[in-house]
Amino acid sequence: MADSSILNPSATNGQGKGAARPESIPHISQQPWTWSNWYHHIYWPYFTFLIIIPVLGIGEAFRTPLVRNTLLLSVVYYLITGLCITAGYHRLWAHRSYSASYLLKCFFALFGTGSLTGSIIFWARDHRAHHRFTDTANDPYNVRGGFFYAHILWLILRQPKRHNPVDISDLRNDKLVKYQHRYYFPIAFFMTWGLPTLVAGLGWNDWYGGFIYAGIIRTFLVQQATFCVNSMAHYFGDQTYDDIRSARDHFVTSIVALGEGYHNFHHQFPADYRNGIEYYHLDITKWLIVLCKYFRLAQDLKRFRYSEIEKCRLQQAYKKLDSKKEKLDWGPRLEELPVMSWTEYREKAKNGSALLVIDGVVHSVAAFVSEHPGGEKMISTQIGKDASALFNGGVYNHSGAARNYLSTLRVAVLVGGGEVEAWK
Repeated sequence: MADSSILNPSATNGQGKGAARPESIPHISQQPWTWSNWYHHIYWPYFTFLIIIPVLGIGEAFRTPLVRNTLLLSVVYYLITGLCITAGYHRLWAHRSYSASYLLKCFFALFGTGSLTGSIIFWARDHRAHHRFTDTANDPYNVRGGFFYAHILWLILRQPKRHNPVDISDLRNDKLVKYQHRYYFPIAFFMTWGLPTLVAGLGWNDWYGGFIYAGIIRTFLVQQATFCVNSMAHYFGDQTYDDIRSARDHFVTSIVALGEGYHNFHHQFPADYRNGIEYYHLDITKWLIVLCKYFRLAQDLKRFRYSEIEKCRLQQAYKKLDSKKEKLDWGPRLEELPVMSWTEYREKAKNGSALLVIDGVVHSVAAFVSEHPGGEKMISTQIGKDASALFNGGVYNHSGAARNYLSTLRVAVLVGGGEVEAWK
């Protein structure tokens, strides 16, 4: 879900990092790592803001007291900036799953920069490309490249140029989105580190604590939670609606990513404003959008029809059941069995074969006679005869389990399906 242009909003569609090179020279990502070129593999601007600064911030946290008010500020600001990504960048702008008032869009655009995950234009561009090219080489964060690649390596390692065009004309024609894109850096640096520092400093004189905890560490946690949707929600969990794509519903990711973990549903119904569709699903973003609608800040909340959702759910459930069914022993198929005449059947039984006809199918019951719950005599006296009537209620109407087991004993199909000649 993150944007590949966190620090470079002027890059070409986020499709490649680095200067142009002759076509004859392989891209650095296609070259082996060596002691002489390892630093060329790393995209240092992203590496600095996603790895180096958080590591330094975490190190400083060990010698910086955590004030209770600063902790509260960090949690609240985590929720605000995180929800501006999930409800704003993702569901509003990337998927247009609802409409928002200008005031709400300004709020999302402003505080969304506080997560330092790129401008709306580039974030949404990469995310639309992810949906269009899911699990392919043109997917910006293709999980087929591995868990950590989808999580963060696609950002901090140089990537080849990808051909993954998507339509973002709606975003380029949005004045607010264009303004945020143009002035992204000054807005983002202030909202990411400046504002929490000022609040903690002016509020309770904890300037440095505000910078470290509510600024650096809070930003790192929001980023990692967002990245979890790219990795964990494509790696772990259930595929309730579709298993063609890798997206999965993962409860833990929904907790850390504020509802974005119901990803299998989302990839099937991306324009739905919900990710967790049941009332008990932990989708905080969905609840926020509903709350905004209540205060007339949001409208036109899009929902896929219940019948369409249930179709996918049932199709996937049947698919899973069929997969389980294929692993069980249901006995040979009737069309695969040899054909046996009534005379041949009687002759074989007469010569010692423990064969029994039920519903036109010949079964070999030699290994089962001694285990028959109704006693050996009850089954042995029917060998060489047609026991269909007795099996189906004449003596005992056998259970489904008995019928399933009986199917594993099939050896032939009887010509005509029943007795056609008297015993000789």
